[in-house]
Amino acid sequence: RTAATMGEAPELSPQAPLAVLSKVELRVSCKHLLDRDTLNKSDPCVLLLMQSQGQWMEVDRSEVIKSNLNPVFAKIFMVDYYFEEVQKLRFEVYDSHGHASVGTHDDDFLGGMECTVGQIVAQKRVTKPLFLKYGKFAGKSTITVISEEISGNNGYVELAFRAKKLDDKDLFSKSDPFLEIYRVDDDRSEQLVYRTEVVKNNLSPIWEPFKVSLNSLCSCEEKRKLRCVVWDYDSRGKHDFIGEFFTTFEEMQKAMGENKVQWDCMNPKYKIKKRNYKNSGVVVLLDLKIHRVYSFLDYIMGGCQIHFTVAIDFTASNGDPRNSCSLHYINPYQPNEYLKALVAVGEICQDYDSDKKFSALGFGARIPPKYEVSHDFAINFNPDNDECEGIQGVVESYQSCLPKIQLYGPTNVAPIISKVARVAADEERTKEASQYFILLILTDGVVTDMADTREAIVRASYLPMSIIIVGVGNADFTDMQILDGDDGVLRSPKGEPVLRDIVQFVPFREFKNASPTALAKCVLAEVPKQVVEYYSYKAFPPRCPQPKTPDSDLSSPQ
Repeated sequence: RTAATMGEAPELSPQAPLAVLSKVELRVSCKHLLDRDTLNKSDPCVLLLMQSQGQWMEVDRSEVIKSNLNPVFAKIFMVDYYFEEVQKLRFEVYDSHGHASVGTHDDDFLGGMECTVGQIVAQKRVTKPLFLKYGKFAGKSTITVISEEISGNNGYVELAFRAKKLDDKDLFSKSDPFLEIYRVDDDRSEQLVYRTEVVKNNLSPIWEPFKVSLNSLCSCEEKRKLRCVVWDYDSRGKHDFIGEFFTTFEEMQKAMGENKVQWDCMNPKYKIKKRNYKNSGVVVLLDLKIHRVYSFLDYIMGGCQIHFTVAIDFTASNGDPRNSCSLHYINPYQPNEYLKALVAVGEICQDYDSDKKFSALGFGARIPPKYEVSHDFAINFNPDNDECEGIQGVVESYQSCLPKIQLYGPTNVAPIISKVARVAADEERTKEASQYFILLILTDGVVTDMADTREAIVRASYLPMSIIIVGVGNADFTDMQILDGDDGVLRSPKGEPVLRDIVQFVPFREFKNASPTALAKCVLAEVPKQVVEYYSYKAFPPRCPQPKTPDSDLSSPQ
């Protein structure tokens, strides 16, 4: 994956291949679904599955739409798009019964469809028949998937709507209103952007604020027409039309700050029939906030420094460093695996750190003067300043500390993760995107303190840091894959999930015969995404963002 290699960008030219991979928004609708319910129509829900190592894994699922055989789902599925990979997707439609989990009973299965992300992206809109088990057609059922690529510098907007004095459509109670926003495309077709929740029994509802990307709201064009429709919800799927109004994102922006914008909610039929008809209520935009989405380059160019810490495993399982079979053996003619991994990753990170000073720590050894076991000692033996000058300084400290220490154990890495996390937590309090921390852990075996390590990683996922673990030597590293949340979400022993996936684990042996850049590319590929995810979550902008006028930001093609 050349998602975002930091590797090839010593000079930060704008063309440096640093842009985070594309994200694609997928919207789904179905037609002529099978009717599985005897009394009313099916209540469809869509599951999106992605193939990973030959297994189908659920990525996300849509909302359930009550009693509707031609549903248009409001849920937007977000998928990472890699140009150079075949990414297989499977959409499965189920009739939901609310109580049981969706997708458990065959009789609730309304059909499935398989395709690739590439096909949807290339065609922009794919309509395919739905199939039941064993390749049988699900009647005339079809599914349509529409894709939109989100450009890197796209922003999103937060909107808060309410309505006043809506028409009452119900006999014995008040209307149950919800609002839909449609974008009117160049071919006059309409694309559902958002559907609010239903507010029960209320003619002056206040809907929950929501976020949509500017791309999906108005294709980043402020003057694009938007149609907003208010409905009275009906549990049988026959919603009553209350009224509609047309607007643009340009007009909506008048609601920034203290201002509010309002529209008459009109029912065209009433307008023709009723002489004194004014409106069917008014809809008010209470608040609008625009959020810019920044790229990794924006942060780096804004002065964000990448601070690099290396942690080296000095446990006895490495073998006596004086013995040529030891993983720590210093061969004058060829660097050992620890040094190879350290140099490959460190050389790239040093381009992003202006002072070129790296913290270098060791764990699992008995250290002078008292020869007590330490799991977070400075390999330059300076407890007040564990930093070395450049990668060369780390290499020299490593070589000179080996004869002075006694390799011991166990392999505890939680103390070092927590140590870097404390520094990252101090940085977080500045509320600026000024320093991001990368911890490279080089180890020859599976960690002993797995529960503490999982806990430390969950804590660290809330801080400006990423962890790269390189497994050195020929041990069985199967258990280490748990820490790399790619196959599922890493959780603490108490079950708390990580906020972000911040760990990348690779066995060095897979790169033994490859060039050092291949290892660096692999372990650093995720870092730009992790940096952007952290600062986006915190809503920290780059420190000196590139000067841009608000207009050019939105409407210029990225």
